[in-house]
Amino acid sequence: MDGQAIKAVLGKTIKALRTRRDFTQAVLAEKADISIIFLSSIERGTKYPKPDTLARIAGALDVEVFELFKGDLAPSDSKAMISQLSKDITQKIHLAVAEIFKRYLG
Repeated sequence: MDGQAIKAVLGKTIKALRTRRDFTQAVLAEKADISIIFLSSIERGTKYPKPDTLARIAGALDVEVFELFKGDLAPSDSKAMISQLSKDITQKIHLAVAEIFKRYLG
């Protein structure tokens, strides 16, 4: 799945979760402390939020961040994508920890 496809899935999922909760874009934008214009861009798949913004949107929708990426994918596709995201995050954490140890412990 390429970056544009991920943006599209994220946007559709956020919009679906927002409408299920009967939130307008204005309500969700206020709860997540972002502009309506930016939220609209995210929902259309033209912009991608930073991790802290993703966390605020997920919190406002009362879901975990990973749930924003589920979309309409088949369960096996969703599991594969979540598994790959998890591997990527774990690898970055390991690299960051190794860098910290290297910096402070020589």
